[in-house]
Formats: sequence, C-alpha cells, structure tokens
Amino acid sequence: MNLKQLAAQKALEFVESDMVLGIGSGSTTACFVDLLGEKIASGRLRNVVGIPTSEVVARQACGLGIPLGALGEHPAIDLAVDGADEVDAQLDLIKGLGRALLREKVVEVHARRFVVIVDESKLVPRLGTKGALPVEIIKFEATAHIRWLGSLGCRAELWLEEDGAPIVTDNGNYLARCWFEDGIPDAYQLAQQLAYRPGIVEHGLFLGMASQVIVAGEEGIRILEARP
Repeated sequence: MNLKQLAAQKALEFVESDMVLGIGSGSTTACFVDLLGEKIASGRLRNVVGIPTSEVVARQACGLGIPLGALGEHPAIDLAVDGADEVDAQLDLIKGLGRALLREKVVEVHARRFVVIVDESKLVPRLGTKGALPVEIIKFEATAHIRWLGSLGCRAELWLEEDGAPIVTDNGNYLARCWFEDGIPDAYQLAQQLAYRPGIVEHGLFLGMASQVIVAGEEGIRILEARP
C-alpha cells in the first residue's frame, strides 16, 4: 500500500455499523471510499449512510453500493473523514485543492468527530507554506474579487482549467488560488477578513475543526489529537 492507502485504511477502523458518515473529496479520501465500499459489500459494515461532499465522490460511492443521504435527513453526522492539503501543529488545515471546499466545510461542520487522513508530506510549520489557499468566489465581477484578494499580502489568480477556462465548482462558482510567500501570518485573522467580504463565498482555511489527524509516514502511522 502507498501512504495514502495506509492512512485511509486506519481511518476505516473508526467506522462502525449504523453510522452517518461525512465523506470528503480528493485523492486520499478516494482510497478511503474504495475501502469503505469493500467493507460494506462484504457485510462487515451495515446501515452506514454516507453524506458526500462533491458530485465526484457521490458517483464513486454510488458505484460501490454505499448508501447516500443528505443533511436534511441526517442533521447530525457521527464521523466525517477527509484529506487535507496542509496541516499545522494546531491541527488547523488548508483544504480545497480538490475543488470541493465549500461542500466539505458544510458537511464537516456538522460532524461530531472529524478525522483527517494525510501522508507526512502535508505537515507544515505554518499554513500556506507549501501551496496555495483556494478561495471560492462568485462569478459576478470575478476580476474585482481577485484584485481584492491580492491586497491581502498574497499573489492571487483565478484558477483555470488546462484549456484556459475558469474552473467552475459543483456550486456554480469560480475558484481563486492565493499564494503567501512566507505562509499565512495569522490564519484566524485572514479567515475573518474573507468571511466578511461580499463576493467571497468560502475559503479553504479549516480552523479548529479537526478532531484527529491520521498521518501515514515511512515509519508507520501516527495519530495527532486536537488539544482540548
């Protein structure tokens, strides 16, 4: 198994029959969904209902016979499992490079327990040091939103497909990417600035949300716990 599969396999140990399960998006979570489907098909897990965070993961889950539901039917989620693009020492996260950050946050904020699965390359001393922070914006006056994001001490640009067309999320919005040269100085302050700006729909800072982070490395698995 590769490191992503090892982390996913460990997360599967937390899943029990009769659970409502938030299912994240991205390559690491795709490994988890495959393993979950196998365990349900074998009868070792029963009455599990998944709430997907993207159309892609919904199609994957349906193809594996994983029953799906919605928050309207299941307002409390027992466990959410998802990957992350960056994890700092406080278990704050950057997520969303899988293009599903808004739905991920909507689902995972309802979870009693949120378990993150990563390989050790995703651990960082400061958020924003390895890659971009994704931000979901409305299509109307997108250039103006990009310009404003660039005033926050970062290099901001509209995220484009290979053919040059803007990426459109499952929610019909655009995505921006923001690069901070030395990382994000104060993630909580930045999250507040983004939250109050018209035209900014959501951002990839998942702060104070993770319960545990499963880290797969060359020396094995370790589990990081959120501080009380």
